[in-house]
Amino acid sequence: MDPSLLDDIINRLLEVRGRVGKQVQLSESEIRLLCQVSREIFLQQPNLLELEAPIKICGDIHGQYSDLLRLFEYGGLPPHANYLFLGDYVDRALIDEKILCMHGGLSPDLTHLDRIRNMSRPTDVPDTGLLCDLLWSDPSKDVQGWGMNDRGVSFTFGADKVTEFLQKHDLDLICRAHQVVEDGYEFFANRQLVTIFSAPNYCGEFDNAGAMMSVDETLMCSFQILKPADKKPKVTFGSTTTTKPGNPPAGVKAFLGSK
Repeated sequence: MDPSLLDDIINRLLEVRGRVGKQVQLSESEIRLLCQVSREIFLQQPNLLELEAPIKICGDIHGQYSDLLRLFEYGGLPPHANYLFLGDYVDRALIDEKILCMHGGLSPDLTHLDRIRNMSRPTDVPDTGLLCDLLWSDPSKDVQGWGMNDRGVSFTFGADKVTEFLQKHDLDLICRAHQVVEDGYEFFANRQLVTIFSAPNYCGEFDNAGAMMSVDETLMCSFQILKPADKKPKVTFGSTTTTKPGNPPAGVKAFLGSK
């Protein structure tokens, strides 16, 4: 792809920063070209990205482009800042061998991280199995072990499975997206798992905030919050569900340097 063409598209997309409701017009040929080039880049990357801090982690965006620009205002524009997007965009990464990130959650089939590395791509998402669970499973405080998922696909998993997995693989934290949470982020299993959701006022239906988690060179985590604004028009797409309202344990925000 001609770099000057790409730069032109990026500049047009950035021109609407701070101009709520302003749209960017891209031609069909430009969109097709962007998809083709993006596909080639994704296929060149490994299934399990092994990244280094500092990095900023975002959850579901769900096409809320103005909120994506707000996240970039907080964290800085690429390539001056590195981002990992978990939610309904790309999935699965290992940060400094201590933080495992995915869109959905754990799987009973995730016996070793090489199971992710060795998956074939491109592929359709099956109804069951490791890839399905990485995209669809959810933590639940109401179960121990593995439970039925109200989504009708994959599993729920309890705090015991989080602890077991982290200890087995010498990890410190699981970071995932996939569920609306009131404050934009929510802890589970004694702060061993965090859910991040980055689309405030999701679908114009929820009053949730959005969040982005920043991980510095020492693996200290902090959160930047996008407060919910006026409700957007309600739409009917999307498969993300909301969790029950809840606040992080006392002291979490201060410990993690949340803003």
